[in-house]
Amino acid sequence: MNAADTAWIMTATALVLFMTLPGLALFYGGLVRARNVLSVFMHCYAIACLMSVLWFLFGYSIAFGDGSTGLWGGLGKIGLNGVTADSLSGTLPEIAFFAFQMTFAIITPALIVGAYVERVGFGFVMLFSGLWMLLCYAPVVHWVWGGGMLADGGIFGDVGVRDFAGGIVVHETAGLAAIILAIFLGARKNQATPPHNPGLVMIGAAMLWVGWFGFNGGSQLAADGGAAMAITVTHISAATASLTWALWERIKFGKSSLVGIVTGTIAGLASITPASGYVGPWEALLIGGVAGILCQEAVVLIRNKAKIDDTLDVMAVHGVGGIFGTIMIAAFGAGSWAAQLGSLAIVGIYTTAVTIVLIIVCRAITPLRVDAETEVNGLDLAVHGERAYDISS
Repeated sequence: MNAADTAWIMTATALVLFMTLPGLALFYGGLVRARNVLSVFMHCYAIACLMSVLWFLFGYSIAFGDGSTGLWGGLGKIGLNGVTADSLSGTLPEIAFFAFQMTFAIITPALIVGAYVERVGFGFVMLFSGLWMLLCYAPVVHWVWGGGMLADGGIFGDVGVRDFAGGIVVHETAGLAAIILAIFLGARKNQATPPHNPGLVMIGAAMLWVGWFGFNGGSQLAADGGAAMAITVTHISAATASLTWALWERIKFGKSSLVGIVTGTIAGLASITPASGYVGPWEALLIGGVAGILCQEAVVLIRNKAKIDDTLDVMAVHGVGGIFGTIMIAAFGAGSWAAQLGSLAIVGIYTTAVTIVLIIVCRAITPLRVDAETEVNGLDLAVHGERAYDISS
């Protein structure tokens, strides 16, 4: 065990959890109507709790178990069977590696929340999220990070896919699941209402930015120069994408908005995620610069051209960003074109199939969408019995 590596990964674990609670909750919560903000908080918080338990019981074993067939890790480590304080994973206590990966299992289904806010049934959120993490996310983790079929020595030969911190594993899977759910749900009855609190959006985005240093820097699994470089390129990409998003917005609409610039931040962060361990600052500048424009145009394409109500643009920002960053690894010569594009295709097909099946199964058990009256009046009071704001006081 290396004490410095262990201390850094425990710190990174806290940073990645901070991305969901409270970062993502505030970012998403500020973007919806005031009468739905608590429902967004509830979705993020409840998903964090459920994924933690499911990752402990089954998810970690599926993703990182020893019984690898290339497709999954088996059930040998369910309930952390055989994992003690003395067990090692590389230079880390395995329990620290477990906890770090658990925070990724939390934020990935939480990202999907942005697609269905303001109209989804809470029971459906919990049932779908739990099954999706176990049956979609955890197997993909094994394929890419757990020595499975897409890794080195797998179906692409000695040089497998390169996905440093989750362009495929996190952002592609979440983005595709989000847009599929949005299609099944249909559009909100009221799409014209602007974000109720852009200030909350900015605060949440800032927390995500800080937490992303643990997300990408921690994925080095060591306290070394590689982790420092990952953090540095993450920051450069985020800053550059923020500026290009704001500039592109100003060119098109004559104004640069706060919500726009912070959405650009997230686009830059998602895009650098898969490449952060393989590129330097100049490549990060290019990735971020393109991401700020590319993801903004993806929002226009999905929302205005395709008329899909992916409420908070999960596919356009996270999905497109993660896919773009994954492709740029091959473009910069840090990975093979076959492995990068092939893995994107395989994971994309698998995610689409599993997501569709789970939606059909889950909606047969619990309602997918709330009734019209609840949607109009807001989910906070009708579903959770609380209001975010008491305007009488």
